[in-house]
Amino acid sequence: MTENFFSLTDLSQGIARELAPGVNTHVFAGDQAMLSVVELAPNAKGSIHSHPEEQWGLMLAGSGVRIQDGVDHPVKAGDFWRTPGGVEHGLVAGEQGCKVLDIFAPPREAYKRAGQGFGA
Repeated sequence: MTENFFSLTDLSQGIARELAPGVNTHVFAGDQAMLSVVELAPNAKGSIHSHPEEQWGLMLAGSGVRIQDGVDHPVKAGDFWRTPGGVEHGLVAGEQGCKVLDIFAPPREAYKRAGQGFGA
C-alpha cells in the first residue's frame, strides 16, 4: 500500500500505542484529522479521560459500554457517537472484546508518536 491507502486487515502502517492493559491502537495521522483503530480485549477498560480535540467513534466489532460525561451508554457493532472536546469519556469492552474506529479533529499531538497511555 502507498502512504495514503490503508487496510483494517493490516494495521502495520499505523503508529502503535498501548493505551491501557488490553487496550491497543494503531494511529493514522493526517493534516486535519486522525484515525485510531482501537482493539480492546474482553472486559478491558480504557481510563476516563478528556482532551480538547473532538472525537467520533464507530464500534466496528463486538460490544461494550461507552462512558461519556458520567453516563453509561451500551454500544454494539454499527453504533457510533460524537464526543465534543473537553468531555470526559472512556470505554469498557464486552465479554468478547471489541474493535473501535476513533476519528479525531484536529489530530492529537500525543498520538503522533508510538508510546503508552492516552496522552495529555
